[in-house]
This record gives sequence, C-alpha cells and structure tokens, in this order.
Amino acid sequence: MDFSALIPSFGGFLFTAVAFIVALSIIVAIHEFGHYIVGRWSGIHAEVFSIGFGPVLWSRPDKRGTRWQIAALPFGGYVKFLGDSDAASSGVDGETVEGLSEEELRHTMHGAPLWARTLTVLAGPVFNFILSTILFAGLAIFIGIAEKPLTIKEIYPLPVQGITLQPGDALLQIAGRDVPEGEGFAEFADALPRTPLLDYTVRRAGQQAQAKGPQLFPPRVAAVQLKSAARDAGLQKGDVILSIDGQDILRFDDMIDIVEGSQGRPMQLKVWRQGKTLDITLSARRRDTPLPDGGFKTRWLIGIQSSLFFEPAARTAGPVEALKLGLEQTYGVIKLSLSGMYHMIAGQISACNISGPLGIAQSSGEMASQGATSFISFIALLSAAVGLLNLFPIPMLDGGHLVFYAWEAVAGKPPSDKILRILMMIGLALVLSLMIFGLTNDLFCK
Repeated sequence: MDFSALIPSFGGFLFTAVAFIVALSIIVAIHEFGHYIVGRWSGIHAEVFSIGFGPVLWSRPDKRGTRWQIAALPFGGYVKFLGDSDAASSGVDGETVEGLSEEELRHTMHGAPLWARTLTVLAGPVFNFILSTILFAGLAIFIGIAEKPLTIKEIYPLPVQGITLQPGDALLQIAGRDVPEGEGFAEFADALPRTPLLDYTVRRAGQQAQAKGPQLFPPRVAAVQLKSAARDAGLQKGDVILSIDGQDILRFDDMIDIVEGSQGRPMQLKVWRQGKTLDITLSARRRDTPLPDGGFKTRWLIGIQSSLFFEPAARTAGPVEALKLGLEQTYGVIKLSLSGMYHMIAGQISACNISGPLGIAQSSGEMASQGATSFISFIALLSAAVGLLNLFPIPMLDGGHLVFYAWEAVAGKPPSDKILRILMMIGLALVLSLMIFGLTNDLFCK
C-alpha cells in the first residue's frame, strides 16, 4: 500500500484536513442543533452542546444554562441533556436526578414524555435531511437550471476543426432531428451520425441559422474520480481521448465497449491536452455503478465522467422549483444509499463501496479543490447520508434510541438498565467495527 498517495504533500494534507473538518463540523452542528432545539421546544433542558469530543478548546454558557463548546477532536459532537449519564444518553445519572421534583424530572431526557423524547431524537437526522434539501435548492437558485431550448454559454476546447457554433446559440435541430427538451436526450445523442462534425440548426440573434458542431458528448474528461485508474494514470479534467488501442474515439460512449472488453488489461490511450498529444497507459478497474431502476451493475471503468461539449446557459430557478429539486436530490441520495447497502449485504456488489474517515476526508479535499459549488454539493450529499446512517436501528445511534422508544410504547415501560447497557456495548462495538472496516477499505481498496 502506497500511503504517500493519501498524503501527497503537507500542503495538500492540510487543505484536505481543513476541508474535512469544515464539512463534518457543519453537518454535525446541524444534526446536534436539531436535537437541541426540538428538545428545548419539548421542555427538555440541554446542559452541554458540543462540537467535537475530548479537551474543550472554547466554551460559553448561555442564559438558559446550556454550555456551548468546541472540543479538540472534530469527529462528531453531542448534546448532553439534563439527567443523562453520558453524551450518548445511554443511561440515567442517578446523582443528578435523585431528589428532583416531578416538575424538575419533566425537564430531563429520561423523565420527559415519550413523544418529547421521540421527537428530540428524530430531529437530528431530520435536520440533516433539511440541510441537504436547502443546500441542493440553494445551488439550483445560485447556479440555475439549463435554459430551454438548450443554449450554449461556452464551448469547451476540443481538437475538432470547423466548429461554427457560437455562445448564445439555442439548439433547435441536430442532423435534421429536433432536439428533445425532456426525456430521451441520451437516446437522441446516441442516435446521431458518427461523424466528427454534425449539422446544427440554431436560433441566433432571434433568427434561425445553420452551423457545424461536434458530437453532443465528445470523449472529453469532465471529471476524474478518486481512486480510479484515470487518476493514477494522470488524466485531467479537459483532456480529450482521441483513441484507445488504435481505435478512434468520436464520442464518449465509444469508450464503453472498448473499456468493458479490456477486462482490466493495459490499454494505450492517445490524449489531447491543450494542443498537445500524450500517450497514456492504464488498466480499467471493476466498479459497481447504480442503474436508473435502483439496482447496480458491476462494470470495468477507468473513472472519468462525460459532459456536453459546452457549458449550458442557465436561468435562475424559482423558490418552489428549487425546493422541489432539493427534495428530489435528497430523496435520490437516500434511495441510492439504501439500495447500495442492500446490494452489499446481499453480496451483489463489493463492500469496498463503504468509505471510512480517510476516504471521506479525501473526497472533502477533492470537492473543495474544485470550488465552492462542488464542496457545497458534497456537504449536501454527505449530510443526507449521515442522517440516514443515524436512523439505522443500532444502539448508540438515533435509530437505536427510537427502537427503544418503540419498545416502551408497546410494552408500557422502557428496557431495563442492564439490557440497555448490554445493547449499548453491542452498538458501540458495531459502530467501531464499521469505522475500522471503512478505514481498511480506504487503505487497501482500489
């Protein structure tokens, strides 16, 4: 294992660490604030609101008697409610609750009504989902959504001669076929003639005009994935793949069958980069990719993403439209996460899809290096994933507490302290095992 790949330089490591801490702190703060504010509304007093664990770096009490603090280990956080024996609310602090009146007990976590405890625990994951929705919606407003009809804002550099399309052109027809505005765009692009240049009918300055342009999805690298063959081989965003093993590549999809057919053997790529031609050798790797129907397919991939040959012009999304998009994207993250978990448990996809702290830190640094938009999108995605993870019925997690409350609702009393302690130990072991497993994947999965 080449550990230097994880920490390429001190400066790179520091940037990655800061990005990771910022992303995690935002997500943790929102999660714990959900617990805090709903607990407060429900009449449960919070003694400590902490971002991080361990030695306290800064703290300040507020007028309600809650101590707000930042601790040295930024790998989580907690809200300690009145009467809790620890930060995980795993038991009752007998010394604190001893001698409290009924009214005072009502303000403890364990003395509050079942509905108040349930809402307080559920609020953490829900606030994570709310954060994801707001961030995704905010991006839709800030970045905008593609104009209809599809309009060119900027044409990316390509090694194709004879392009006469211009920024501002609205695409009406390609090769005599109307450009679809909704579903079927991928099929439309795939059915276009396989020629370097295509005939475009566009609206330019209010009038129809004819122009020449490339394939909609040229073999241009729009993004390079972490832990991929492409990244290890040195491919960069903006590179255009001219050929693979001597076979000319006119559009991105031309590479799919070639890469799949390689079965992981070394391939020779000719790559155009800023006017120069480079020779690159790489071998595809097995990867599990999500399908539109919610399943997964294991394929040979080199780890690059496609895009249109231009940056589309965008319009500002309205608040309602943006909120709808935010909800759809948050739901999509949850659905994909659940599908991936199911397929991993069923043994249908590799367990290497689980990332640990190093993998998440690497992704944080990578997204931050690509700009604020990518970093915010990553935080939104990670927040939804964290909210979902906390709902799993594992003791120590919010979902475990909700299971205990469901038991109490049915049985009329909570599980005994002895059973709770045993279950909490089991939950702690499961969480630590998952963290170690993810860390192992970070180090040894390619």
